[in-house]
Amino acid sequence: MRTLLLRIVFALYLVAVGFIVWSPAPDPGRFTGIVAGVARWLEQLGLPFEPTYTVLEILANVALFVPFGILAMTAFRWMRVWSATAAGLSTSLLIEGVQLFLPTRYSTVSDLIANTAGALIGAAIVAGWRRRRTRSTLNAEASRPS
Repeated sequence: MRTLLLRIVFALYLVAVGFIVWSPAPDPGRFTGIVAGVARWLEQLGLPFEPTYTVLEILANVALFVPFGILAMTAFRWMRVWSATAAGLSTSLLIEGVQLFLPTRYSTVSDLIANTAGALIGAAIVAGWRRRRTRSTLNAEASRPS
Protein backbone atom coordinates (compact mmCIF):
# COMPACT_ATOMS: atom_id res chain seq x y z
CA MET A 1 0.00 0.00 0.00
CA ARG A 2 2.86 2.39 0.88
CA THR A 3 4.55 1.71 -2.45
CA LEU A 4 1.34 2.39 -4.36
CA LEU A 5 0.86 5.67 -2.52
CA LEU A 6 4.46 6.72 -3.27
CA ARG A 7 3.99 5.88 -6.95
CA ILE A 8 0.79 7.95 -7.07
CA VAL A 9 2.61 10.87 -5.42
CA PHE A 10 5.46 10.45 -7.94
CA ALA A 11 2.97 10.51 -10.84
CA LEU A 12 1.30 13.66 -9.46
CA TYR A 13 4.73 15.27 -9.04
CA LEU A 14 5.54 14.46 -12.70
CA VAL A 15 2.24 16.00 -13.84
CA ALA A 16 3.04 19.14 -11.83
CA VAL A 17 6.55 19.30 -13.35
CA GLY A 18 5.05 18.92 -16.82
CA PHE A 19 2.67 21.77 -16.13
CA ILE A 20 5.52 23.97 -14.85
CA VAL A 21 7.93 23.31 -17.71
CA TRP A 22 5.50 23.16 -20.62
CA SER A 23 2.98 25.89 -19.77
CA PRO A 24 3.26 28.92 -22.03
CA ALA A 25 5.47 31.61 -20.53
CA PRO A 26 3.61 34.93 -20.13
CA ASP A 27 6.27 36.87 -22.02
CA PRO A 28 9.10 34.68 -23.34
CA GLY A 29 11.35 37.62 -24.12
CA ARG A 30 11.29 38.99 -20.56
CA PHE A 31 12.35 37.79 -17.14
CA THR A 32 9.12 36.78 -15.38
CA GLY A 33 7.99 34.49 -12.60
CA ILE A 34 9.11 33.79 -9.07
CA VAL A 35 12.81 33.56 -9.96
CA ALA A 36 12.71 36.99 -11.62
CA GLY A 37 10.86 38.44 -8.64
CA VAL A 38 13.51 37.16 -6.23
CA ALA A 39 16.30 38.40 -8.54
CA ARG A 40 14.69 41.86 -8.67
CA TRP A 41 14.45 41.90 -4.87
CA LEU A 42 18.13 40.91 -4.58
CA GLU A 43 18.96 43.61 -7.14
CA GLN A 44 17.55 46.17 -4.70
CA LEU A 45 20.04 44.82 -2.16
CA GLY A 46 22.91 45.51 -4.57
CA LEU A 47 23.30 42.28 -6.54
CA PRO A 48 23.37 42.58 -10.35
CA PHE A 49 20.12 41.30 -11.86
CA GLU A 50 21.18 39.08 -14.78
CA PRO A 51 23.91 37.02 -13.04
CA THR A 52 21.68 36.67 -9.99
CA TYR A 53 18.78 35.54 -12.16
CA THR A 54 20.99 32.97 -13.90
CA VAL A 55 22.21 31.49 -10.60
CA LEU A 56 18.69 31.44 -9.15
CA GLU A 57 17.30 29.77 -12.27
CA ILE A 58 19.93 27.03 -12.07
CA LEU A 59 19.22 26.53 -8.36
CA ALA A 60 15.48 26.41 -9.08
CA ASN A 61 16.05 23.69 -11.69
CA VAL A 62 18.15 21.70 -9.22
CA ALA A 63 15.47 22.13 -6.53
CA LEU A 64 12.73 21.11 -8.98
CA PHE A 65 14.38 17.72 -9.53
CA VAL A 66 15.49 16.86 -5.96
CA PRO A 67 12.01 15.40 -5.31
CA PHE A 68 12.40 13.37 -8.51
CA GLY A 69 15.43 11.54 -7.06
CA ILE A 70 13.76 11.09 -3.67
CA LEU A 71 10.49 9.80 -5.12
CA ALA A 72 12.18 7.56 -7.69
CA MET A 73 14.26 5.89 -4.98
CA THR A 74 11.34 5.47 -2.57
CA ALA A 75 8.56 4.58 -5.03
CA PHE A 76 10.76 2.05 -6.82
CA ARG A 77 12.89 0.49 -4.08
CA TRP A 78 15.00 -1.44 -6.59
CA MET A 79 16.39 1.83 -7.94
CA ARG A 80 19.90 2.87 -7.05
CA VAL A 81 21.48 6.31 -7.21
CA TRP A 82 22.79 5.77 -10.74
CA SER A 83 19.43 4.52 -12.09
CA ALA A 84 17.43 7.32 -10.43
CA THR A 85 19.93 9.84 -11.83
CA ALA A 86 19.66 8.25 -15.30
CA ALA A 87 15.85 8.43 -15.05
CA GLY A 88 16.17 12.12 -14.09
CA LEU A 89 18.44 12.71 -17.08
CA SER A 90 15.98 10.93 -19.39
CA THR A 91 13.05 12.93 -18.04
CA SER A 92 15.01 16.16 -18.45
CA LEU A 93 15.93 15.19 -22.02
CA LEU A 94 12.23 14.67 -22.74
CA ILE A 95 11.36 18.05 -21.21
CA GLU A 96 14.08 19.92 -23.10
CA GLY A 97 13.23 18.08 -26.34
CA VAL A 98 9.58 19.10 -26.14
CA GLN A 99 10.58 22.66 -25.27
CA LEU A 100 12.45 22.87 -28.59
CA PHE A 101 9.05 22.92 -30.28
CA LEU A 102 7.27 25.30 -27.88
CA PRO A 103 7.46 28.92 -29.05
CA THR A 104 7.30 30.37 -25.52
CA ARG A 105 9.91 28.06 -23.97
CA TYR A 106 13.67 27.75 -24.26
CA SER A 107 15.56 24.49 -24.23
CA THR A 108 19.01 24.73 -22.62
CA VAL A 109 21.85 22.40 -21.74
CA SER A 110 22.21 24.15 -18.37
CA ASP A 111 18.63 23.07 -17.51
CA LEU A 112 19.50 19.51 -18.47
CA ILE A 113 22.57 19.54 -16.23
CA ALA A 114 20.77 21.24 -13.32
CA ASN A 115 17.78 18.89 -13.50
CA THR A 116 20.06 15.85 -13.55
CA ALA A 117 22.05 17.24 -10.62
CA GLY A 118 18.81 17.67 -8.68
CA ALA A 119 17.81 14.06 -9.33
CA LEU A 120 21.28 12.93 -8.22
CA ILE A 121 21.06 14.97 -5.00
CA GLY A 122 17.60 13.57 -4.20
CA ALA A 123 18.71 10.00 -4.86
CA ALA A 124 21.86 10.51 -2.76
CA ILE A 125 19.75 11.79 0.14
CA VAL A 126 17.68 8.60 0.10
CA ALA A 127 20.78 6.40 -0.30
CA GLY A 128 22.42 8.13 2.67
CA TRP A 129 19.29 7.74 4.76
CA ARG A 130 19.07 4.05 3.85
CA ARG A 131 22.73 3.51 4.67
CA ARG A 132 22.36 5.25 8.01
CA ARG A 133 19.21 3.27 8.85
CA THR A 134 20.88 -0.03 7.91
CA ARG A 135 23.94 0.84 9.97
CA SER A 136 21.86 1.72 13.05
CA THR A 137 19.85 -1.50 12.69
CA LEU A 138 23.06 -3.55 12.48
CA ASN A 139 24.50 -1.74 15.51
CA ALA A 140 21.31 -2.38 17.50
CA GLU A 141 21.42 -6.08 16.62
CA ALA A 142 25.10 -6.33 17.48
CA SER A 143 24.60 -4.74 20.91
CA ARG A 144 21.75 -7.09 21.82
CA PRO A 145 22.78 -9.80 24.31
CA SER A 146 22.76 -13.29 22.81
